[in-house]
Amino acid sequence: ASVSEPAQKCCTENIQPFLTSILEELMGPVSSGFTEVRSLFDKEVNEIIQDFQKTNDMTRLKENVDQLMTLPFNSVKMEPCYLKVNLLQELLQDLKSRFKVYHIDFVIQRTQNFMQELMENAVYTFEQLFSPSHQADSAKVATTIEKVKLRVLK
Repeated sequence: ASVSEPAQKCCTENIQPFLTSILEELMGPVSSGFTEVRSLFDKEVNEIIQDFQKTNDMTRLKENVDQLMTLPFNSVKMEPCYLKVNLLQELLQDLKSRFKVYHIDFVIQRTQNFMQELMENAVYTFEQLFSPSHQADSAKVATTIEKVKLRVLK
């Protein structure tokens, strides 16, 4: 009871007025990182579509879809997504001094983990909705892939 009132006063005067601006600052890099994840998924599926349209090879299509499933664990391809979030390092330095925010690396790492998890969910959903082994009509495969991609991105 003796700590509650001073703590609330401190939060109300020294933290709460800044929360909105802090969240806006932090959301810039986070949003651009997640946008990059979306763009990467879109690009990879478009490459699968283009390759299939050139080759019309169902075996190769299956291999490409299998390779898509490894995308969340491909650090080279995911790196541009992760780099967007590294901008948090600079933004959080200011917060560190003003609000005693520590464990900046943990915040960045957790954000990058969520990005990887989002990509895992996207490729898993894609695989569940589109199974090349169930595609009998190869003429409709590219259209089906595009529809599935748009559904996943939605």
